[in-house]
Amino acid sequence: MTAPVSSPPAVSFAQRPMLVFWETTRSCQLACRHCRASALPQPLPGELSRAQGRDLIAQVAGFGRPYPILVFTGGDCLLRPDLFDLVEEGVSRGVRVCLSPSVTPLLTREMIGRIAGSGVKAVSISLDGANPATHDGVRGIPGHFDATMQCIRAFVDTGLTVQVNTTVMRANVNELADVAACVAQSGTHIWEVFFLVQMGRGEAVAALTPEEHEDVCHFLYDASQYGFVVRTVEAPFFRRVVAFRNIGVPAPEHTLYRKLLLRLTQQLGDASERKRVHTAATRDGKGILFVAYDGDVYPAGFLPVPLGNIRDQPLVGIYRDDPLLRSIRAARFANRCGRCEYADLCGGSRARAYAASGDPLGEDPACPYQPGPQSARPCVTGPVPMSRSDSL
Repeated sequence: MTAPVSSPPAVSFAQRPMLVFWETTRSCQLACRHCRASALPQPLPGELSRAQGRDLIAQVAGFGRPYPILVFTGGDCLLRPDLFDLVEEGVSRGVRVCLSPSVTPLLTREMIGRIAGSGVKAVSISLDGANPATHDGVRGIPGHFDATMQCIRAFVDTGLTVQVNTTVMRANVNELADVAACVAQSGTHIWEVFFLVQMGRGEAVAALTPEEHEDVCHFLYDASQYGFVVRTVEAPFFRRVVAFRNIGVPAPEHTLYRKLLLRLTQQLGDASERKRVHTAATRDGKGILFVAYDGDVYPAGFLPVPLGNIRDQPLVGIYRDDPLLRSIRAARFANRCGRCEYADLCGGSRARAYAASGDPLGEDPACPYQPGPQSARPCVTGPVPMSRSDSL
């Protein structure tokens, strides 16, 4: 199946990323089963200092306008004692700053109010189940589900853009429709669904089959018609599914998809809004960049291939000139991903390809799509919403 060709994006991902993630610390009070970072209670040696953090923010601004969105993540960014000084630095430079805090006793109503008044544009909160048994089992803390829902509602009440992050795994896949209902009923603006890459603690967590990944993507397309934006992480093949559905290709009749769709309508009724899906043609290293706690730079948080360190190499130069990133942006992939007509729109998860084969340019084993022998590989891109509220 050939994808429609669209006009080039307004922002060139060869020149600047859309999102820069800064792992402000590895420290976190949680011990989640799927944690990418295998976070620890105490910060690791070598964390960027306040001065180095301010320099990183200046380097992000160095990409020029429109500036990349800078996401402070972790670990738990609230464990940085200089967090709000760094937020102020970003805001003063005109960089859009977002936070991804952990739900711990630090995230009080007073803290939520301080975040809302700091100039932060959006926050993301993780919700990995629709009930205490599932979510608390993933997060490792009794009562965490209730605390998480309270924090989500409190952030929504402040008027900030709120994103809920959910990691799909064997333990929660059958609850995704119920999680979607939690997202819709809480007034959350964005639902970002992470497709598991088995690294860190996630190596011990059961992933889905390629067919199940496809079912979840079709379900997410349907869920996007209930008032919130749907985004995916490490599942760029979701954009291929969106392209399929937009031209009338029917959803599969697989058991998982039918079950999730039925439960979605039971919970939220028939879809009544236009679909709201984020389809910018980004992937690890193309529109995405990750800076670790110690200044090491990676294509993404789930792709542990170091590209340099901001202490001795400019972030702009690393992103624009690194040979691996240039290959990723040019879609120079092996095997199915290299032959696929959706190579630019999708391109597969580079992190999962690396985890599976050791080759960041290999094929993504989670995608079931088989490109035809005559695949033409047109340049297919989606909108680049650098200034829209549906981007965290």
